[in-house]
Amino acid sequence: MTKKVLIIAANGRISRLIEQRLLSESKFDDVELTLFLRDKSNLNSLKDNSRVTVIEGSLDKLDDVKNAVANQDLVFVGVVDHTEDNKQTKNVVEAMQQNQVGRVIYTNVLGIYDEVPGEFGRWNKAQIGRGLSSALRSDEILKTSGLDYTTLRLPWLNDREINYEITHADETYLGVSGSRKSIADVVLKIIDNPEFLNHDSVGIADANTQAEVRPVY
Repeated sequence: MTKKVLIIAANGRISRLIEQRLLSESKFDDVELTLFLRDKSNLNSLKDNSRVTVIEGSLDKLDDVKNAVANQDLVFVGVVDHTEDNKQTKNVVEAMQQNQVGRVIYTNVLGIYDEVPGEFGRWNKAQIGRGLSSALRSDEILKTSGLDYTTLRLPWLNDREINYEITHADETYLGVSGSRKSIADVVLKIIDNPEFLNHDSVGIADANTQAEVRPVY
């Protein structure tokens, strides 16, 4: 049975890793991809793939999002909503509700619950600043949306190999940095099994970086 997956912000570095694995690993042969981004010429290398549809649009425009979401089974949003009014999260939720699409994975940042301890937690809060408030609201909108959601609270990212620990909303964040490949791996596990981490907000990081006071690249 075909599984239809929409990737919003499809030219992002994590999104590209997800796309590469979905199109190359045999366990995902049943996945058809819709890739949503502002400039579709950035994905010219995929335009002739029979399993890929590339759509140009803006996450800030509800009609664009509705058009992309129609007939999908799962939506991955590869950009954090730092908009002042959380228009982006609201557009995704409304588009999914109107199209009766239930499963969403939405990227966010570490620190929205003040769950990052110590010196690094203080530094992280200072770096993200007011962006933490909009990020927290994005998570809260998803929680009350009625959708099957997963919020991914991303660490400071690097290009290392897959190595991560998952923490949940009521747990202290473990680690300060993690790899883009690790984030992609979690998304792929959810695509493979949509019940994995359903109705959850999870931190993902390399536990070996727990003692660091600045990001590890």
